[in-house]
Amino acid sequence: MRALYIGRFQPYHLGHHEVIKQIASEADEVIICIGSAQRSHELENPFTAGERYLMISKSLRDEGILNFYIVPVLDVNWNAVWVSHVESLIPPVDLVYTNNPLIERLFKERGYEVRAPILYNRREYSGSEIRRRMLKNEAWEELVPDAVVTVIREIGGTNRLEDLKRRDE
Repeated sequence: MRALYIGRFQPYHLGHHEVIKQIASEADEVIICIGSAQRSHELENPFTAGERYLMISKSLRDEGILNFYIVPVLDVNWNAVWVSHVESLIPPVDLVYTNNPLIERLFKERGYEVRAPILYNRREYSGSEIRRRMLKNEAWEELVPDAVVTVIREIGGTNRLEDLKRRDE
């Protein structure tokens, strides 16, 4: 069985990590789509697709998880054709995992089986909360895998967010 999981991963955090570990234990292969791949250097989307790719791949490899493929997906801003767009970029999948009602509806309309993964500590394990903590100089590192901490430090991610906030004000 091949499963699909889609997220923005801004940044990849322990909630995503637990979900993908669970899916990877049940599926032969996991296709991980990095949504809104064209978005970066914004307060809501500070990291590039390549940076998010590194965060995900290093975190999963550190856990010994190797049955995954990562595919960046650009927005098409047209819901009626979005699933077709995703299908054109990935191999065939048997199952889609999402907690996003719109994504669930779009894939169900195309005949896919869709399951909602278990959410892990959603209050803290959210990109919004992690970005908020980064901007407030609060502890955020315990909310992401070690590999993500390394990537964010390598790219100066906290400084980037601070610069973006100054520009936004």
